[in-house]
Amino acid sequence: MSKTQDTSESDASFAIEAKSCWETYASPEDRAAMRDLAGRYIDFLSTCKTERETVHFVRKALTDAGFTECADGDFAGDAVFRVLKGKTVFVARQGRKPLREGFRLVGAHGDTPRIDLKQHPLYQDCGVAQLKTHYYGGIRKHQWLARPLALHGVVAKKDGTVVPVTIGEDAADPVFAIPDLLPHLAYRQVEQKLADAFEAEKLNILIGHSPADPPAAPETAEGAEPAPKDAAKNGKDAIKTKVLALLHAKYGIGEADLYSAELQAVPAGPARFVGLDEALVGGYGQDDRACVFTALTALLTAPQPEHTQIVLFWDKEEIGSEGSTGAKSRFFEYCLDDLIEAWDPGARKSRVLAAGKALSADVHAPIDPDHQDLHEKLNSSTLGFGPVFCKFTGHRGKVGANDAHPEYVAWLRNLLDEAGVPWQMAELGRVDLGGGGTVAKFLAVYGMDVIDFGPSVLSMHSPFELTSVADIYAAMLAYKAFLSS
Repeated sequence: MSKTQDTSESDASFAIEAKSCWETYASPEDRAAMRDLAGRYIDFLSTCKTERETVHFVRKALTDAGFTECADGDFAGDAVFRVLKGKTVFVARQGRKPLREGFRLVGAHGDTPRIDLKQHPLYQDCGVAQLKTHYYGGIRKHQWLARPLALHGVVAKKDGTVVPVTIGEDAADPVFAIPDLLPHLAYRQVEQKLADAFEAEKLNILIGHSPADPPAAPETAEGAEPAPKDAAKNGKDAIKTKVLALLHAKYGIGEADLYSAELQAVPAGPARFVGLDEALVGGYGQDDRACVFTALTALLTAPQPEHTQIVLFWDKEEIGSEGSTGAKSRFFEYCLDDLIEAWDPGARKSRVLAAGKALSADVHAPIDPDHQDLHEKLNSSTLGFGPVFCKFTGHRGKVGANDAHPEYVAWLRNLLDEAGVPWQMAELGRVDLGGGGTVAKFLAVYGMDVIDFGPSVLSMHSPFELTSVADIYAAMLAYKAFLSS
């Protein structure tokens, strides 16, 4: 049992007993399954570093599993999905019971904190070419300095073609970097507050250093004045010119095409096992692709459901779920309208929504061994003790929170205890010392029951986040039990 689960009623103490996933899943069969899932998860993290790449992975997995992709219009078939703008996915599998009797919904987000390029990014100064950036989501800026970065994304051209870009992941590729200030010149910086010491406008990425070869000088008549030197000849923009020439040679794009580009700087290199025992996974983007991967795996391995299963992977959660691909959009509603028309004509949408049960599948922060004072230990989660229920998020006086109802919490406790899946109950840090938000409140507006639930992540929002192999395995089984309930 997890540290927040009850003992059986026959136990006179009725105390909470702590038990880790490693104790629960101790058999050779469980350990082999755990290891296999972790290996596939590492491959997923290494491949999917943007929301578009994540959706591409999801689309292929669903298609291979027999799901039918349906664009705007009817949902034909009993296992369907729809993709919005390459960034958000709605997936549904029909249950034995009619849709009006409710559904089981798991919603996660595929976007992660990162560094985006500005629309006019490229410039040359001090003997190098650099890219201007604007960070996305809640990053700690100093963590992105002096480390290898890769560029991922797309460039949309005026003729309608969209060019995918990935530089820095192949062993033969160059990488990029944001330089850091040397300690010999950082005396003033180290005395500043962290928020002031690292300026967002100075997160500029090095992309080039050598100048373009000057063009051959045209022959002039004897005694004639030589032609004036242009920028490429005198070196003023020769490095920038070479960068543009290399981009054009490889991708067929020019500087103006960067206006309609979506390019992201992300940590270069694959995810890895961490620790001598390889019991941890380290890699970029585990908030919240840990939940995308485990929810997708759970869906594809779950049996035929009693209730309709819905899995949603949203974009833009890290900046408040805004925009057409975020959880604040009407995409979910529009898909549900089409689903009702196809699977349960005549059902009232309000009834379908109110009968639904949902998990906001998002990661949680476990107690940090080096910063235990920021956590209230009695209400903190521990790495390796299973996925975490967070009854409310928000900040200070629960502002901006979905506060799950106790009846729903009790139902979920029973569900996972019956399934033998360890779980925890915690909140995010000590009161008034932090806070956060998820998509839960955007689902709660429909009247459905919803709670935040996902695996723990150390070093959250950093370029190299850490999860427990055991927690990833338990989260997948928990989502599977929920979708099958």
